[in-house]
Amino acid sequence: MIVDLSHRITDGLLTYPGMAPPRISTEVSFAETAARMAPGVSFAIGRIELVGNTGTYLDTPAHFYPDGYDLADLPLERVVDVPAVVLDATGGIGPDLLDGAGELRGCAVLIHTGHSRHWGSDAYFTGHPFLTADLVATLIAAEPALVGIDSLNIDDNTDPARPAHHGLLGAGIPIVEHLTGLAALPARGARFTALPAPVAGMATLPVRAVAVLPD
Repeated sequence: MIVDLSHRITDGLLTYPGMAPPRISTEVSFAETAARMAPGVSFAIGRIELVGNTGTYLDTPAHFYPDGYDLADLPLERVVDVPAVVLDATGGIGPDLLDGAGELRGCAVLIHTGHSRHWGSDAYFTGHPFLTADLVATLIAAEPALVGIDSLNIDDNTDPARPAHHGLLGAGIPIVEHLTGLAALPARGARFTALPAPVAGMATLPVRAVAVLPD
């Protein structure tokens, strides 16, 4: 079974306050192509304008580090068919979040806070769960393939130090934010994939994040 862990991107979607929403339009319409194609044949081409941090998206190190790898150089082994470890943080993110988590090296560590239930409402933008600097340091030492969270930001967005982004991306560990549907995953056993387009010079981009559940 495949579980979709991504929010749908729609015209005008607000992912993060202050960022321009996506604009979806038609570049070439069915009507335009029907006039020059064979009878009964037509096609359409869509157009989208968006910032990289839209919907469910992936951050590469180039998001915080000018010399870090970008989307085009993203190591695929970090984002394709990665063993997932889901951490239950629905009761809050405390210092014991990683206690008993087991081996995390090479895994997609997905932090299930339940905050995604507020997606599309004002509540999503306030009081969001985030990682502390101490937890980030422990995660970096565990060497996961990537870290994901179903919250507005993996950092406290009032903290200019941004320890999670600065630390994880500095260690070469990509981040996936604004996940959803993590309640459908077991603590271990699922396989996680989150692929962005390989856009050179871009550090962040929406992904279709999915998990394949064990039989």
